[in-house]
Amino acid sequence: MVLVLVEHQDGQIDELSLQALTLARDLAPGEPVEAVLVGEGGRDASALLGAYGVGRAHVAEDERLAAYAPGAWAQSVVELMDRLEPSAVIVAGTARGNEVLAHVAARKDLPFAANCTHVSDDSVTRVRWGGSLLEEARLHGSPALLSVAPHTVAAGTVNGADAPTLEAFTPTLREADLLVQVSEHVSTVTSGVSLAEAKVVVSGGRGVGSAEGFAVLEELADVLGAAVGCSRVVTSAGWRPHTDQVGQTGTKVSPDLYIACGISGATQHIAGCKGAKRILAINSDAEAPILASADYAVIGDLSEIVPAITAELRKARRP
Repeated sequence: MVLVLVEHQDGQIDELSLQALTLARDLAPGEPVEAVLVGEGGRDASALLGAYGVGRAHVAEDERLAAYAPGAWAQSVVELMDRLEPSAVIVAGTARGNEVLAHVAARKDLPFAANCTHVSDDSVTRVRWGGSLLEEARLHGSPALLSVAPHTVAAGTVNGADAPTLEAFTPTLREADLLVQVSEHVSTVTSGVSLAEAKVVVSGGRGVGSAEGFAVLEELADVLGAAVGCSRVVTSAGWRPHTDQVGQTGTKVSPDLYIACGISGATQHIAGCKGAKRILAINSDAEAPILASADYAVIGDLSEIVPAITAELRKARRP
């Protein structure tokens, strides 16, 4: 049996957890896949898991789990591991998933392979160095503890699956498990489509030149119904908020189209946009590293090219 920690919010399953469930099914064909959901909304979210091959869903319930606490989540997973004896425990390679499984690994004194893209028996392929390297490694320890690199496994459903059996349990939590927990959520004021869910992302880097230079990118994004992103150097300069950053230390995106304007293509940035189906690079430097990752490229001044694209799109949409 393979156990998967499923992240959820407002009764909905996180897309990256669905990707983790798909890898779990591929890891052990024929073995049952079970899920653990922690905190409020777990019961509602669990009903959606049958389509992804989950036969039984375990929901950890305790009023103290209303706020995210990595130690408490880890304790919930450890208790299930001790009772169910899974062959592997898998999480999505999110900040939360990696943090929880690191706690689990420390408590169980087991190795933990993070950001895996493929698993076969005790051999794993995982992303290293911000996506610039794929490492082939052998994992020693049982059960295997793995996180799935975001947007490297396509989430797939199974045919004819019924809703999973639901089993609620109350984990035995110590005060130490609750020492670190989320105390407040600060909402970011945004307009339009969110960066993580956008089908098209228009992103800018140092080459945009200034905060005011993003106006032409925002205009193009408005025409395309896209989100606006940026590179780390832009947030460091204070031109855009950190919530707009795409990259290893920002948001990892997987749009149908990623338009990179004036972005050099550092490894850390490519790690955030490599999940895009198509990348269009607009850059004045014909030797920019991002061109090696781009499907299409336009070499020239983005302050002229981007408005020209916007104008053509508007012209094409006129009745």
